[in-house]
Amino acid sequence: MGSVMSDPQAGKRVADRQAAEWHVRLGKRPVSAATLSAFKVWRETPVNADAYRRVEMLWRSAGGLGADADVQALTRETLKATAPRERAWTRRLIPATALLAGLGAVVLLASFWLQTRNLYSTEVGQHEVIRLADGTQVRLDTDTRVRVQFTGAERQIVLEQGQALFTVAHDADRPFRVSAGATEVTALGTVFDVRRRPEGARVTLLEGVVVVTDADARAGGTWRLRPGQQVETAKSNVTPVAVDAVEVTSWTQGRLVFRGTPLREAVAEINRYLPDKIVLAVGPLADTPVNGVFATGDGDAFVAAVSDLFGLRAVVDADGGVRLIRSSVSG
Repeated sequence: MGSVMSDPQAGKRVADRQAAEWHVRLGKRPVSAATLSAFKVWRETPVNADAYRRVEMLWRSAGGLGADADVQALTRETLKATAPRERAWTRRLIPATALLAGLGAVVLLASFWLQTRNLYSTEVGQHEVIRLADGTQVRLDTDTRVRVQFTGAERQIVLEQGQALFTVAHDADRPFRVSAGATEVTALGTVFDVRRRPEGARVTLLEGVVVVTDADARAGGTWRLRPGQQVETAKSNVTPVAVDAVEVTSWTQGRLVFRGTPLREAVAEINRYLPDKIVLAVGPLADTPVNGVFATGDGDAFVAAVSDLFGLRAVVDADGGVRLIRSSVSG
């Protein structure tokens, strides 16, 4: 795919905002039948329903947010903006400010703001390049989410899921740290790739030096990488190994390179970029090595190539997915 999204989270942010407003509105008694009917129509949209579920969960845990300095500042600004003396301004903000009358509503919306600020993500099959305030460039792979937390002492990135390539701006006074679960990568100015796994993470260094630590490692949970080295903290015996870093990061160019990759692993990698997945049902052939270069997101080309190479048959399921089976097996 390789396309760059301008703001993939815009729709979600709108839904979150509306959900917070609906929560406040429904909390005021009495609630009219017309309001309930309008809410029901709004919630029929899946993204809105998901947002409202999040707001209900957040409201139950929002009690401690009042002590947060950012929430306090936002509360003061919001209450100032909605003060009765600002009549012309208030009229322009209706109906939104009318829903923010209580402090509880302000805290609720502030908590959403805290959760979504400096949050960047991509959908399945999408890429995005973001530039941070310090000049660092972060390239997000498919289905990836990162959270940026900069302070005066350090620059912290939380890789919540997926994979990202970091081109770090040098700042000797503020180390740059990327956390992926229990794994943490520390650098000053360098280029490295991090992929979060269900357990641990895979770190590949292209330029400079990084130190990788893992809190879950049994012993020796610190590794210093040189360019061209990679470490996978999910493994039992973690040792840095030499890799082709350009090949590892070929996804940044919209390509996936397979060299002797087992078919099942190649399918899993291709599936990361596909909303409709490929299912492999070929028995022992799953371990057959695959060699080739494929465009990310081009599932059709991959299916055609391996079907022809290994004598497989592609069966399209009702949900849009594709099953790869032996040609001698009926669909």
